[in-house]
Amino acid sequence: MIHSSAQVHPSARLAPDVEVGPCAIIEAGAALGAGCRVAAHAIVKARARLGAGVRVDHFAVVGGDPQDLAFDPATDSGTVIGDRTVIREHVTVHRATKAGENTIVGADGLLMAGSHVAHDCVLGDHVILANGCMLGGHVHVGDRAFVSGGVAVHQFCRIGGGALVSGNAVITEDVPPNALAHGRNLVAGLNLVGLRRRAVPAAAVAEIKRAYHAVYASQGACAALAQEALATGAYRTTEARDFLNFFLGGKRGRFVSPA
Repeated sequence: MIHSSAQVHPSARLAPDVEVGPCAIIEAGAALGAGCRVAAHAIVKARARLGAGVRVDHFAVVGGDPQDLAFDPATDSGTVIGDRTVIREHVTVHRATKAGENTIVGADGLLMAGSHVAHDCVLGDHVILANGCMLGGHVHVGDRAFVSGGVAVHQFCRIGGGALVSGNAVITEDVPPNALAHGRNLVAGLNLVGLRRRAVPAAAVAEIKRAYHAVYASQGACAALAQEALATGAYRTTEARDFLNFFLGGKRGRFVSPA
């Protein structure tokens, strides 16, 4: 059902059961999958693609132009929102800066009120951004990460899958998978509660703990220590190896430090 006061561009593609509320705007080339709901006064911008069951709440803007002074608004870039993701009030998700590319938010996510996803970000599945969280451009967030309210994440940072970033933290370095980050670039151990809730096997949790200590309990560069740990062949589980391999990539590779 499309409210009579909504503005839907003729070139937009909406599944038959999409709901569009009063004064909402769906721009040219947007595509909304089955079961999507766009609340009153929300805006889905040009070339945005929403999967099935996506909810866009009041005054949210999906697919807006990047806040980049060098950006050409004529660039044919877009935004992709995965199935069943919920975008709450006043959320902003900006499109990519390069032609043919997309800012991506995965499936089953929750972007709470007032959170911001900048241009060229890539968020995995089941990611939660709490109220007022701000992601700079090109930030990558792994599956099932939780970024708490008021957190500011510098551009090009990575938040590893399963990580938890506590409220009002300032993150300008990469956060490893399944880590607990807080303050300004500090890590306080592993997100053991999250690992337990995801029913990660005890053997994998034990190896992640050993991998964590191999990187953080010794003096030296994190990447070099992680490479040494991998070279021993002592880490058999995917979770532990993923933790160590994380340190070998990225553009802001100092990584958060132990408190």
